[in-house]
Amino acid sequence: MDKVTVLFFPDNLVANVEPGTSVLRAATLAGVELKSNCGGDGTCGRCLVKVKDGNVRLKSTGAVSQKAKQAGMVLACQTMVEGNVVIDVPKDSRLDEHQVLLDEKEVLVEQDEGLAEGYAIKPVCRKVKLSLTEPTLTENVSDWNRLQAALRSELDCGEIHIALPVLRELAETLRAGDWDVTVTVAQLNGCAEVVHLAPGHSDRKSFGLAVDIGTTTVVVYLIDLDSGLTLGKKGTYNKQARYGDDVITRMIHASDKKGGLQDLHKAVIDTINQLIDEVLEQSQASGDDVHMAMVAGNSTMTHLFLGLTPKYIRLEPYIPLAAETPPVRAEELGLNINPTAFVATFASVASYVGGDIVSGTLVTNMAQSDEITLFIDIGTNGEMVLGNRDWLMTAACSAGPAFEGGGITFGMRAMKGAIEYVEIDADTYDVKVSTIGKMKPMGICGSGLIDCLAKLREVGIIDRAGKIQTDLDTPRIRQGDDGWEFVLVFGEETECNKDIIITENDIKNLLRAKGAVYAGIRSMLKAVQLDEEVIDKVLIAGGFGNFINIRDAITIGLLPDLPPEKYRFIGNSSVKGARLSLLSQDAYHEAQELGKKMTYLELSVGNDFMDEFMSALFIPHTDMTLFPSVTNVK
Repeated sequence: MDKVTVLFFPDNLVANVEPGTSVLRAATLAGVELKSNCGGDGTCGRCLVKVKDGNVRLKSTGAVSQKAKQAGMVLACQTMVEGNVVIDVPKDSRLDEHQVLLDEKEVLVEQDEGLAEGYAIKPVCRKVKLSLTEPTLTENVSDWNRLQAALRSELDCGEIHIALPVLRELAETLRAGDWDVTVTVAQLNGCAEVVHLAPGHSDRKSFGLAVDIGTTTVVVYLIDLDSGLTLGKKGTYNKQARYGDDVITRMIHASDKKGGLQDLHKAVIDTINQLIDEVLEQSQASGDDVHMAMVAGNSTMTHLFLGLTPKYIRLEPYIPLAAETPPVRAEELGLNINPTAFVATFASVASYVGGDIVSGTLVTNMAQSDEITLFIDIGTNGEMVLGNRDWLMTAACSAGPAFEGGGITFGMRAMKGAIEYVEIDADTYDVKVSTIGKMKPMGICGSGLIDCLAKLREVGIIDRAGKIQTDLDTPRIRQGDDGWEFVLVFGEETECNKDIIITENDIKNLLRAKGAVYAGIRSMLKAVQLDEEVIDKVLIAGGFGNFINIRDAITIGLLPDLPPEKYRFIGNSSVKGARLSLLSQDAYHEAQELGKKMTYLELSVGNDFMDEFMSALFIPHTDMTLFPSVTNVK
């Protein structure tokens, strides 16, 4: 069958595809990244495009408003090409670069003090310079046995392994260096693995990667394994987003679509390889000198990274294929580093408490402290750990994609043009907004939504149940296609030339999301029979956490009403834990043990979580005694 051409404007990018291919799929092949929160099911209405020329077949009109239909807009995921076509892609349908949290210079008030103390630099992967005795007719052990004996005199380890490609080089390498050799060795789980050989005593640098695979974003650090210095940092959005915003949608794609697992595996590997290329260029380093990668991600992301099916993570009783996975070689995954480099992942605690939380808990040092600490990472899931050196409890609640912009009419991720701060005049109800990149507004991201919800309540535009007060004298309150709505920015002031609104349904989605997080915290406290006041500090991780206003988060009932000085932002704790584990064998061992120390609280068992959740569906809560500081609202 002859292929047809799909031309995308204004990019002038082309895809050649079989007739019957969706425009969304063609866009992916052409390198045009479209929003697709629902993974191509036609339910989110985000992948709107306009067919400028050519023949297409509409599989469904999906979630397209009447106004968008009248403007000639169609959903890319529901539009099949029948011949050569020209497609126009508007700005607000595109995935753009995210605001990615890389280090303390790029965040508001990130604090590192007291984190990850007590670990001496002793990299899990290092170079060992050896001088071997030359074999003779009477001392004639094999080259490999000779190398192992020399290594044992330098390393504290059990078994020593070597990959076949490295073993094939051994004989010539030893003789080329006149029996002096530099061996790059990874030491994990009590064993040593030879990952590279060089003739002679080489002073060539050796590098490692610390990788955080988030559902939304991916971050890569390049680490000098000799000095411990971080040489480069890069981050971008996870290219898996084209198959859905949240982990459940991606699990369904991986499990139910032909080639779906490979789609998602390739998307995350492509994302990481892009970042690897960027950090190597930034540092003028060679991928051949990268001999180790430490990877942290939630359970689903780890499965997809390794090409393991996540199918049964989402099905009761929610069992992962593997909680711990053995290290693998870079060439097995297709990473753009030395093919024999070792790639290790952090063990998960449960299906929805993954290696990223284990890595983050390592960085907090809470397992070494007498203080009772609450560690929270809020994203699509609200994952949290509570405890100290004597005990650790962990849980995960499904906050849904609202804090990532999903399920919100003008919700978007933290990209340029996203509203991140909102001010509302208490008398006139006029609105001022601040956006990422200081651009015209295109939508509103998670931190902006929290800010917006708090401000709407403070000035009395919504009541405690989230209902819009329709008797207020302002043109910003109006009846829309989906019920009552409030206009944040009028169309003439936006990048997309549309009124940016927040609806009562949006507000209800936000209340459900914040209610789930707070209910998770309350459920853990109830399980250990403690009150909120006993918490000595609250550590908030992740890019989302670093851009929220704590006062607003307390005002809406997302976080406990504790003194502000108890709260600290700690940045991307997942990648920091990966970096620490690269540089310290003791830290890596501690991370391996941490998951075993955690008691996992399954919130779907029993009624406690649901009771707490229902009570938290108000601003800030049905029980106002839990929020004594939230009193200055209309």
